[in-house]
Amino acid sequence: MDELPLDQVRTLLAVVDEGTFDAAAAALHVTPSAVSQRVKALEQRTGRVLLMRTKPVRATESGQVVVRFARQLARLERDARAELGMAQEAGGPVRLPIAVNADSLATWFLPALTRVPQEPPVLFELHREDESHTTALLREGQVMAAVTSSPDPVAGCTVRRLGLARYLPVASPRFADRYLRGAGVMARALQQAPVIVFDRRDVLQDTFVRALTGDAEAGDAGAGPLRHHVPTSEGFCDAVAAGLGWGLVPEPQAAPLLRSGGLELIVPRRPLDVPLYWQQWKLDSPALSTVAEVVAAAAAQALLPPGAP
Repeated sequence: MDELPLDQVRTLLAVVDEGTFDAAAAALHVTPSAVSQRVKALEQRTGRVLLMRTKPVRATESGQVVVRFARQLARLERDARAELGMAQEAGGPVRLPIAVNADSLATWFLPALTRVPQEPPVLFELHREDESHTTALLREGQVMAAVTSSPDPVAGCTVRRLGLARYLPVASPRFADRYLRGAGVMARALQQAPVIVFDRRDVLQDTFVRALTGDAEAGDAGAGPLRHHVPTSEGFCDAVAAGLGWGLVPEPQAAPLLRSGGLELIVPRRPLDVPLYWQQWKLDSPALSTVAEVVAAAAAQALLPPGAP
């Protein structure tokens, strides 16, 4: 491939970030025609269609490669300017886009970020996404790092293990009395009782029930069809405590309610542990390296080590 002209690469990134050619033109202080010409020239140079001309514009798979390169280039340029004492001209604070799952956000991740030194200032752009889908944002170039359940590195990224996030199967005592106690086989009862799920991609409750039945591959052996969708970590826990359904709640959120009697374990000694990893770009960025070390240290305190009982 011929070299990628930097003005064309930056223009493509602007179009993806702004969503339209007109908005990108305004951000770059050029005409929409100039933006269109640069993108077409870059597509001709690469021999690939880089953008889907939708509203908003979306990068194709090939376009995601260029977008990721553009973000890395911009990060390196800002770091170099900062080391040369030119941070103010570079736009001031360091900005780091990171993808993280809702349960980590609600428990240990935000306190970790408070430990990041703020000289120079570091601004976090957090993207909330399910831990099994955060790598998609890395692949698309939308974020520089992610908390993920995938140990398989995205191209151009490194991976380090963080630990195990433990989920406990719980319900309110009143709910357990109505739907579960005396119902016979617990797995069968859970397939019929109302359940709380985060969203339509949340499979934790299904995975748990399949593990109980020993039928992990069965597509119809998960939790039941009576589902309440509650798309916040705190709201999920509150919904279970209120008795709307049973669910798997992160141990740090469940523990105080278990002690107070607001929740009870519906299957004792059967937690569900989800391994979490930190993936980040292979990029010599001081700010990103610092955040990675802070996150790893916080995870070592908040999460369980592999093989925990």
